[in-house]
Amino acid sequence: MTQEFDDIRDSVRRLCADFPGPYWQAKDRDRTYPAEFVRALTEAGFLSVLIPESYGGSGLGLAAAIAILEEIHHSGCNGGACHAQMYVMGTLLKHGSQAQKQAYLPKVASGELRLQAFGVTEPTSGTDTTRIRTFARRDGDAYVVSGQKIWISRAEYSDLMVLLVRTTAREDCAKPSEGMSVLLVDMREAVGNGLTIRPIRTMLNHATTELFFDDLRVPVANLIGEEGKGFRYILDGMNAERILIASECIGDGRFFIDRASAYASERGVFGRAIGENQGVQFPIARAHVQLSAASLMVDKAAAMFDAGIACGTEANMAKMLASEASWYAADMCVQTHGGFGFAEEYDIERKFRETRLYQVAPISTNLILSHVATHALKLPKSF
Repeated sequence: MTQEFDDIRDSVRRLCADFPGPYWQAKDRDRTYPAEFVRALTEAGFLSVLIPESYGGSGLGLAAAIAILEEIHHSGCNGGACHAQMYVMGTLLKHGSQAQKQAYLPKVASGELRLQAFGVTEPTSGTDTTRIRTFARRDGDAYVVSGQKIWISRAEYSDLMVLLVRTTAREDCAKPSEGMSVLLVDMREAVGNGLTIRPIRTMLNHATTELFFDDLRVPVANLIGEEGKGFRYILDGMNAERILIASECIGDGRFFIDRASAYASERGVFGRAIGENQGVQFPIARAHVQLSAASLMVDKAAAMFDAGIACGTEANMAKMLASEASWYAADMCVQTHGGFGFAEEYDIERKFRETRLYQVAPISTNLILSHVATHALKLPKSF
C-alpha cells in the first residue's frame, strides 16, 4: 500500500469519526438520506477521486476508490448513499462526447451536480439485461422514453441518471446485446414531465426506488456514444461497481471482526473472558482468514481494471468472495455478542442488515457462479 493511500485512509477515518453510530441509527430508524455525510465526502473530494484532474477531480485509479469505501465501511458508516457516483460517471468519462464531459464532469467533481443513479434493472428482466423493455423512440431532436425500472437507488437524490434503454427491439437485432443505448437523463427536468419516482421501503435504509417513464423526452444530445452500442458501454461500469462494492464488504468485515474481537476480550462470563474459549475465538479467526483472502482478490481485480485488462471474471469473483466473507463475519459478530448483537445501540444489527444486501446486489451469487462456469471454465451455458 502506498503512503498516498495511507493518507487517504487516515483522512476518511477522521471524517467518519464525525458521523458516529447514533447518526446512522437515526437515519436508519427514520429511513432518511444521510445528506450531511454525503456533503462532507463531496467537500473533501472523495467522491471525485476517479474524475480526471482536467475536469476537477483527483485523477486516481480504482485502488484509491477502494481505500475510501473500505474505510467508510470499516468505520461503521455506509457508502451506499453515494458510491454510485464513483462508477456511474465512468460511462460518461469513457464513452461520452467531449462536450458532454466538459458540461457535466466538472460540476459532478465540485458537487454542484450529483450523478448517483444507474437505471438498468427492470421488474421483468432482473439481471438478464438483454431483455429490458424500456424503449426510447426517436422523435426529431429527442428520444421519447417509455417503460419501467426497479431497484434504482438514490434516484430521489441524484441530479443525473445514466439510463439504459432499447432503441431497437431485441427480436430485430442480430445479437441480444445489440440495440441498447445509453441516455444521460437530467432528473431535475424529468420528474413530473414523464418520469415518476416511487420509493420502495426495504429492510435497510438504501433509498431505492421504482421508476415509471411515460413519454419522457430526452434530448438526442444526451445520447452517450453511438446508438445501439449501450450494453458494451455499461460493462465497464458494472465491473467497477462489483469491485467497489466488494471493497465495501471488506470494510464491513473488518468492522465486524474488530467489534467481535474487542467484545470477546472484554466480556466476562463464568469468571473468564469469552474470547478465551476456542468456540468463540475460532469463528473470529476464521472470519479474519476469509476476509484477508477476499481482500487480495479485490486488489487483483482493481489492479487489472486500472491497467485496462479485461477483468469481468475477477470482478465477479472479488464481489462473491468479499460478500460471503463479510456475511460470515456479520453472523459471527452477532453470535459473539449474543443478545447485545440485536440491540440498536451496538450498530451490529444495522450493519448485519446492510452487508446482507450484497449477497443479492448488484448481482446475485448464482449469476456470478454461472459467469465463472461459462467464461473461466468454458462449461456450456445453462440459459
